[in-house]
Amino acid sequence: MNAILVVNAGSSSVKFALFEPVAVADTPTLIGKGRVAKVGDHVELIVKSADGTLLEKRQVACESASFDYDHAMTLMVAWLAGHDGGRQVAAVGHRVVHGGQTYVNPVLVNAEILRELEAHVPLAPLHQPHNLKAIRLLGEHLPGVPHVACFDTAFHSTQAATAQAFALPRELTEAGVRRYGFHGLSYEYIATQLPRVLGDQAGGRVIALHLGNGASLCAIHQGKSVASTMGFSALDGLMMGTRCGMLDAGVVLYLLQQLRMSPQEVSDLLYNRSGLLGVSGISGDMQVLLQSGDRRAAEAIALFVYRIVCDIGSLAAAMGGVDALVFTAGIGQHAAPIRARICEGCKWLGARIDLSANSSGQESIHAASSAIRLAVIPTDEELMIAVHTQRCAALVGDGGV
Repeated sequence: MNAILVVNAGSSSVKFALFEPVAVADTPTLIGKGRVAKVGDHVELIVKSADGTLLEKRQVACESASFDYDHAMTLMVAWLAGHDGGRQVAAVGHRVVHGGQTYVNPVLVNAEILRELEAHVPLAPLHQPHNLKAIRLLGEHLPGVPHVACFDTAFHSTQAATAQAFALPRELTEAGVRRYGFHGLSYEYIATQLPRVLGDQAGGRVIALHLGNGASLCAIHQGKSVASTMGFSALDGLMMGTRCGMLDAGVVLYLLQQLRMSPQEVSDLLYNRSGLLGVSGISGDMQVLLQSGDRRAAEAIALFVYRIVCDIGSLAAAMGGVDALVFTAGIGQHAAPIRARICEGCKWLGARIDLSANSSGQESIHAASSAIRLAVIPTDEELMIAVHTQRCAALVGDGGV
């Protein structure tokens, strides 16, 4: 039986999902999801079916101190070959964070495209190298199978030039120093769900809140990205789990020139030691902070909410108003107190939350008196990648890395 394999490769784990391909115009069906990660001195494989049933849990000793990608791919491919009588992978879809200005649609990967995508590694240093490494390794493990790159930046390519520009010399803009936006696969999926959730207001002015360890907002009008809080890199915009978000460029100059920090030290500070973790000094995990009685945890949460409310105002201005707020991702979907505080801060927009619906995890959480719709929609980036992979692979036929 054929299957579409979807891969999301990170620095210390590889997440994957398996889908049953259908007619190109239809939505692939989820078979199961899994993860290969380093746990202590072992590499652990965990796979669950679409309904959450545990299908496989296996640990293999790992001599390497760092995450061994080749070992991870071997485990994953071996499980695929042995599961359900053996699944024949018909195509592989990959999440690739940065497509630059060139790649605004999913693309069948070849050696030349891989080389071009390497040029974007400095723009997404935490993600792009791992995304591309997974493509190369799986190209070796699954020879002759088409690989499709799906880009987190692509959804935002519809933004007007003004929304994408920095006030820098034109030669820098032309060289690619501009606002790209990220979490695009998540926002694209949310856009596909708006007609079901919002009905005749689906084409209206929607602000989607992708709130997780990485966090951003996106203004969506008529199903397209109008503006986003993330810009040139995934450091911009909202405060995140360990990333600083919006920062005066003068702070970076101060760190380099006055405190004599190296570029590597500054990078580590802004990416790994800031955000909720940096402000609280406790954790970058919102659930941990919500359960903490420490004053610093409360201050970190307050700053997180404040920055979100302020940026909602900015995106509402970019669209000339707002008709709905849609929460998604880990914090957006699961942290009811954070949703309540954000909506409280948006009373000036006419937002009124139904506290009972919010605390019980319902999809629609606005009160009858609310001037705007409030909703919670779980995101599904894997399904979005599977849809793109099925269409792209079907259009071009057989190919490979």
